[in-house]
Amino acid sequence: MLRIAVPNKGSLSGPASAMLHEAGYQQRKESKELVLVDPENEVEFFYLRPRDIAIYVSSGRLDIGITGRDLLLDSGASAEEILQLGFARSTFRYATKPGTAGGVQDFGGMTVATSYEGIVAKHLAENGIDASVVHLDGAVETAIELGVAQIIADVVETGTSLRNAGLEVIGEPIMTSEAVVIRRTGADASEPKVQQFLRRLQGVLVARSYVMMDYDCRVEHLERAVALTPGLESPTISPLHHEGWVAVRSMVAAQEAQRIMDDLYDLGARAILTTAIHACRL
Repeated sequence: MLRIAVPNKGSLSGPASAMLHEAGYQQRKESKELVLVDPENEVEFFYLRPRDIAIYVSSGRLDIGITGRDLLLDSGASAEEILQLGFARSTFRYATKPGTAGGVQDFGGMTVATSYEGIVAKHLAENGIDASVVHLDGAVETAIELGVAQIIADVVETGTSLRNAGLEVIGEPIMTSEAVVIRRTGADASEPKVQQFLRRLQGVLVARSYVMMDYDCRVEHLERAVALTPGLESPTISPLHHEGWVAVRSMVAAQEAQRIMDDLYDLGARAILTTAIHACRL
């Protein structure tokens, strides 16, 4: 069986399980379940702390895992990402009290508090900065107020919590992160079961990004309509009972669907419909 690590809690857990379910895999019904066997798909899922997943995968005990890029890099584990999953996106940045520093070049001799010691230490070293790094598990905003550090490094989404703590983001982002599929460095990614797993997840990503669009169009407007909905290879064209009309079916990007529907209507197309795609293979 293919042995896969899945986040057991946090912002990665729910979306990861939802994607696996959409890909046709069984998922646990109770949060207390630590292992789930899906015999039909020949997969065994292990629900682990997101921060530990890279370590388990790098050891070879598990074949692949889902975790955050930030957690992968911070772990220093011998594992690599093989597929980006598009959720749990975040930006990792420095922050401090106004007037303390303008960027990483001003950090010399200061202390940086973070939950991601590995990432920060590497970033400081790459920039030639001699600064101390102190590891804290969560709520790093209070480190400055309590005098533990002059700078913090943390995941920033809206920046609201930082502003509420009287802090401001400084310098360029350290990195951007999202959920990724990882494997042990040097492992054979061409193994059939791994490839099947990746194809299923890629199918979910495509299905979420596209919709199927159907519409009726006058023959004389067909070329202009097809230019709006070219599809992946080409759209499907079928003659209608009424002479001079055809039915068109094509995949279009979901975020462009409403604009395309407007343009088709202005072109004279009618009965324009979009339907969700639940799964696909390209």
